[in-house]
Amino acid sequence: MTDWRPRAKRATLERRARLLGDIRSFMARREVLEVSTPLIASAAPAERGLASMAVGVDGYLVPSPEHALKRLLAADMGAIYQLGPVFRAGEAGRWHNPEFWMLEWYRPQASMMDIVAETRDLVEAVAGVACAPVCEYRAVFESVTGIDPIESEGAVLADWARRRQLAPAQAADDDDRAFWLDLIMSLAVQPTLGRQGPVCVVDFPNDDAVLVASDSERAGIARRFEWFWQGVELANGAEELTDAAIARDRMQREQRLRTEAGVAQTGLDERLLNAMQAGMPASAGVALGVDRLLALICGFDGIGDALAFDWPRR
Repeated sequence: MTDWRPRAKRATLERRARLLGDIRSFMARREVLEVSTPLIASAAPAERGLASMAVGVDGYLVPSPEHALKRLLAADMGAIYQLGPVFRAGEAGRWHNPEFWMLEWYRPQASMMDIVAETRDLVEAVAGVACAPVCEYRAVFESVTGIDPIESEGAVLADWARRRQLAPAQAADDDDRAFWLDLIMSLAVQPTLGRQGPVCVVDFPNDDAVLVASDSERAGIARRFEWFWQGVELANGAEELTDAAIARDRMQREQRLRTEAGVAQTGLDERLLNAMQAGMPASAGVALGVDRLLALICGFDGIGDALAFDWPRR
């Protein structure tokens, strides 16, 4: 008989409800406006690492409300956030569910470090933990691999991964730095992070940046960060790119890479590009996985027990 029963216990659902309330209270105190944007969008993000779910012939379930929130920023809506479900195709596993809850917020005129600090304040407030000091990507990557992730060529990264049997059967070409950096970060570096409390890693390489601002003083570095806790990615954010021409070029690059990888193209989000062209303010933002945060607060070894019905029981 098909199991009809929920995965989460009553106490977990109560803790989840309290967490959502705590998040909303935090945002209200910080004067960040809650908004709701469509869950079905006319265009999908171009990033090759995001697999969007198509709906009918002309829509996609949003993998993030990023594009819609940035259009609101361009319309002078001020500091805003969205809290609710998002969808990503093919993401099912211990820490992944194709449907999950995300908290995403943006502040006009904020820097990367402003949002890093606000994320720290949020996590400490709602989870009751002390966060570890901020680390630089270059330092944590090099401490595990002995490789400089900013200067090293893709072949060096590929060789390191293959020697440790980390490379998948369908690996990218050796010169695809973005692929090998992401692989090594995910499989070798990330598991070591956040063991003494949530930690933020800043200044990621610029190789696969799409809507992220580049560092104006340090070549090869993006103004991007990620938070980790117990080896699990909890959040990622950035100072936002505001130049529509650069955004278009990067989106077109991602479409070409999708084609080379045999992945369907998504087209360009012209509404977002038009909003950027009209004048999106300098800003920074972050997206945080709510189900992961709840699971880590509760001490679970995956997000399944944090969901009323996980993917197999949907």
